[in-house]
Amino acid sequence: MELTVLASGSKGNCTYIRGEQGALLIDAGLSARETLRRLSAAGGDKSLIKAILVTHEHIDHIRGVDVLARQLGIPVYATGGTLDAFTAKCRGTSAEIRRCRSGETFTVGDFLIEPFAASHDAREPCGFCVAEGDLRIGCCTDTGIVTTAMFDRFASCDAVLLESNHCPEMLENGPYPAYLKSRIRSKHGHLSNPDAARCLQQLAGHIHMAMLAHVSEINNTPERVLDTALEGLGLYSDQIGVAVAPQDPGAVHPESYGFRL
Repeated sequence: MELTVLASGSKGNCTYIRGEQGALLIDAGLSARETLRRLSAAGGDKSLIKAILVTHEHIDHIRGVDVLARQLGIPVYATGGTLDAFTAKCRGTSAEIRRCRSGETFTVGDFLIEPFAASHDAREPCGFCVAEGDLRIGCCTDTGIVTTAMFDRFASCDAVLLESNHCPEMLENGPYPAYLKSRIRSKHGHLSNPDAARCLQQLAGHIHMAMLAHVSEINNTPERVLDTALEGLGLYSDQIGVAVAPQDPGAVHPESYGFRL
């Protein structure tokens, strides 16, 4: 399997996972046109996409979902709470929508997909584990905490796409108002660099690759994300491939925003 991050951050989120016979999108927070442009630039193939998996209804995750699903003629999978909020925001949609439930697996082509509950300020947010054959990738880019159930799913994966949103010091001293800082730090907000590093440290004996994502442009830097993660991994830092997903990958080499298992 191959994972390619097409966008990651508050301006939009979209991840392309390609298997042997097909592909999936996780979220589509860019316009449909921009999503397809970036997909083509990254060497992806829109004709392979079998479905869009939506983690939650915030606009930076659903902006292009409706148009893209209808253009490609593919279904949209999300939890009931997310679908209710999504259809309300879209004022109804003619796209094919399918409800999934956390903890219940389903198949799309050759992919076996397991949604799992995340902790974020949305209706019914989730992450997804995507498996094909013996390979499995865990994806969660918006959560305030990593619960035991989430960790157990990550530990069964070969690779993870995990949020590392903010540096606590930069957030504390940054320009955001107090209420927004409190929201970000809460258990329904976003993972900090130390949070992500602790999770990777506990996963070190299980995974082979990690992509750190949803990095704040105001309260973080890619360098801080990577340094904190590698420090957390310690002796495992040479054994696990770690990269940081950019908001706009167009100007960087593909190896910087994707991996292949």
